[in-house]
Amino acid sequence: MAESSTTLLKPQIFDYLLVLDFEATCDNQTKLIPQEIIEFPVLKVNPVTLNVESTFHRYVCPQVHKELTPFCIELTGIIQDMVDGQPSLQEVLQEFDDWMKQEGLLNEGVKFAFVTCGDWDLKLMLPKQCAYFHIKPEDYFNQWINLKRSFSDVTSIFPQGMMPMLSQLKLKHQGRHHSGIDDCKNIANIVIELLKRGYVFKYTGRLKQPVHST
Repeated sequence: MAESSTTLLKPQIFDYLLVLDFEATCDNQTKLIPQEIIEFPVLKVNPVTLNVESTFHRYVCPQVHKELTPFCIELTGIIQDMVDGQPSLQEVLQEFDDWMKQEGLLNEGVKFAFVTCGDWDLKLMLPKQCAYFHIKPEDYFNQWINLKRSFSDVTSIFPQGMMPMLSQLKLKHQGRHHSGIDDCKNIANIVIELLKRGYVFKYTGRLKQPVHST
């Protein structure tokens, strides 16, 4: 790493930043109830070394609307074969918890925070789907960092989404937009750039109360 890129790095609150970006079932003709996570990617970013140290990536089989809509396939690039036969959300959440343990993230004294592009993933998507299926998500999902707010702290511009942030920071977009794993890689690059500019990440959102099923 070049010396100049680290001169503004400041001590961080968190030992690791976990970049998360779900993709979910969707349609442009009707509202799907429930909307279900079909891609669950997380990148473990070390804010000291600026390296992505590990990746968790699973496709998830929807349980209610099992057939992906043409709109969803076109938007995300996720085709039916990629979700057929994959684990349910409940199974993937258990796999993710196992990964968290393997990575030492749940060890005593280790501090981590999820980073998402907006509040949707952990304020709405995961809680609502878990409520629908009567799944109790782990408490570590209850607070997060909305990268848009972090970006606004640094630039004084509140962005519409990931692509404007990349453009403003003069970072090249990589991969396919709305591919969960590719979006995570781009979000991680934004996180790293803000770290280089001396930003100290802090929580911006938390669940105030459980989301109940209807």
